[in-house]
Amino acid sequence: MENKNVWSNRFLIAAIIQSIFAVAWTVPIVDPYLKPSVAMIMAAGSAGTWFTVGYVLYIAVGVLGVAATGLVYGHFESQGKQIKGFRSALAWLHLILLNVGAAAVGWGLMIAGYFGEAYLLPPAEGGRGLTAEQVHVIYLSHFITPMGIAVLVAALGVFIGAITLLSIALERQ
Repeated sequence: MENKNVWSNRFLIAAIIQSIFAVAWTVPIVDPYLKPSVAMIMAAGSAGTWFTVGYVLYIAVGVLGVAATGLVYGHFESQGKQIKGFRSALAWLHLILLNVGAAAVGWGLMIAGYFGEAYLLPPAEGGRGLTAEQVHVIYLSHFITPMGIAVLVAALGVFIGAITLLSIALERQ
């Protein structure tokens, strides 16, 4: 029997893979031996906010958004709507750009936030004792353009996906 939910499965598999990475990012948050601890980084605010925002965005878009998109594709596939040819190419772009962009934004923000805040903490806490201005100018400023590009990649994936899904939804049977 032929699987009618090809695209749904692809997006759901991607969401499962992203959730495995999300767990890998979650474990350090509760690791009491990591110095400085991720929980301390998140609670400190300032550059640590980048970590928190990246973590939440990664789960919201990279895991939940991708899974929800899979359900939308599955809805259309269960109605017998075919995603072939040009639509298949667009769906591939949707899948790849959304996942790569979400991972790049989430991971980039988490890495920047962790190390940025660690540089702010006093050496006794595992940091470097730098000022906020030093951290922003020397370190965090280098992440702004790559994060902007990653957001555009994810947004392009979402836009292509919206066009693809809209064309499928408007198709007559």
